[in-house]
Amino acid sequence: MSDGGGEPQELAPIIPLFGRDSARMKPVDRSTAGSDAVTPRAAEDAGLVESTAAGVASTGDSAPAPLVDSRGPSERHPARGAAARSAPRLRALQPHEDSADESGVDPSKLRVDAEELLVRKLRARSLSLSEARMVLRGYEENGVRLDSGSIDDVIDDFCRRGYLDDAVLADQLVMSGIERKGQGRVALSRALSQRGIPRDVIDTALGDVPDDDAERALEYARSKARSMSRLDPDTALRRLVGQLSRRGYNGSIAMTAAKTALAEGSSGSSSSRVRFVDSD
Repeated sequence: MSDGGGEPQELAPIIPLFGRDSARMKPVDRSTAGSDAVTPRAAEDAGLVESTAAGVASTGDSAPAPLVDSRGPSERHPARGAAARSAPRLRALQPHEDSADESGVDPSKLRVDAEELLVRKLRARSLSLSEARMVLRGYEENGVRLDSGSIDDVIDDFCRRGYLDDAVLADQLVMSGIERKGQGRVALSRALSQRGIPRDVIDTALGDVPDDDAERALEYARSKARSMSRLDPDTALRRLVGQLSRRGYNGSIAMTAAKTALAEGSSGSSSSRVRFVDSD
């Protein structure tokens, strides 16, 4: 191609995006294009072959030169900057440690809080050792509970301080059952067992109680017979015997006490009736 002056005009040089200096092509004059013309692709392949041949020729040296692909990104290409960035470094993870801090609960604080809960329970009423253990086992923070060793330590500590004592509690329950509820030995034994007090402690507490179930049954029956004065004798006897049996008195003692109390109530009510007489 030529301009108005008749001189041939060359095409603008082609700059390969991924080529190196060694692979840059010279501009091709289209006026000389023909059988001897070299296409850019052919020149690029020739450069690669030349580079490979040079590497083979240098095998006799001490260290072979590394093969360089002329089609790689140039120094000014953005891809070179991205490839030059250092890869992220891997860091070794610290070994996992199983600790109470994993749930956010401090073991020492957990024990202190459990002790405070037990103290509040004891202020409301006396507890047996078994009941105190149940309180400690049921306490938790964020799903964490006291282990058995910590529970034993708390129980031993409270026993040394005198906060927990099954023998003292058994004596208190026996006296309360006799004086306030009119319970017999069977009912007292059952009540102590339900509180988790050991059998030997129960036997010791009941051993100090005089064997006067008949007198206690009669005393209780007298207190209830007054409210049954309006019932027929059979109904009053059946109800009173049932109340005595539920308080731990056996069948013979309950029947005797009920009959005696009802008989005293009927005779007393008849003798205490007011009689009106004509005045002079």
